[in-house]
Amino acid sequence: MNKLSKSKRAQILSMLVEGMSMRAITRVTGVSINTVAKLLNDAGAACADHHDETVKDVKASRIECDEIWSFVYAKEKNVPRATSAPEGAGSAWTWTALDANSKLMVSYLVGDRSGATALELMDDLRSRLANRVQLTTDGHKAYLEAVEGAFGGDVDYAQLIKLYGPSGNNEHPESRYSPGQCIGWEKRGVEGAPNPAMVSTSYVERSNLTVRMGNRRFTRLTNAFSKRIEKHCAMLSLFFTHYNFCRIHKTLRVTPAMEAGIDNTVRDCEWIVDLIDARAPKPGPRGPYKKRANQPEISN
Repeated sequence: MNKLSKSKRAQILSMLVEGMSMRAITRVTGVSINTVAKLLNDAGAACADHHDETVKDVKASRIECDEIWSFVYAKEKNVPRATSAPEGAGSAWTWTALDANSKLMVSYLVGDRSGATALELMDDLRSRLANRVQLTTDGHKAYLEAVEGAFGGDVDYAQLIKLYGPSGNNEHPESRYSPGQCIGWEKRGVEGAPNPAMVSTSYVERSNLTVRMGNRRFTRLTNAFSKRIEKHCAMLSLFFTHYNFCRIHKTLRVTPAMEAGIDNTVRDCEWIVDLIDARAPKPGPRGPYKKRANQPEISN
């Protein structure tokens, strides 16, 4: 069977993590949409495996958590009347846990906004840390029981609760997607002895912008949103692996993985292709040649 070259596959992966839609990639590269879709599936699985294998025993001091909203197939309110809505259609929340010092995305998870999903994130985060940390989240109530259930008392946990006012004249259409004006905040210690000066979610909220800028599926008012939850998760796995291991942070001058001490060099998209190939099943031995029905004999 035909197989794209390593450089072509790396080019497609680079376009995906830089915010191009799959249809745009097919127009630029001349590759079929099915080929791009399969490459994304393979990359997502390989990157998820690599994240599980390497992002562990992280020595961090401050972790910030947040959730990013998006949707799959249709918005939640439209799912009941949508035709042929697949499993997982509706709101899809991406939960993230970021190391504030190295900017490493330590843990991420796609799910709903329930306490069960929050607990799953916290359990995964706890399993990847090597030491006690100071943890900051927003005021979402689901975090309270999740942090307690995952960490017990072995964490310095605080919530940063922001207070919002109106964003301006709400009668104008242009104000529809404007965030509310932050008019104040409250720092609330929950567990342990968090340092009030370090209670912040600024870095993880900035990473939300990075996700939206580099992931076309999060762009509002387009038709580039994910049609299936599997593709949504695959794209996030690819994006976060590229962010951790391939993308040089402008302030740190190295990748987050290098800053966190879990890697020692800058990776690239050809390296991700190598991860895909290493995970692919090896071709087995060919069976004996069998003549098809009505096939003429081949003479020398």
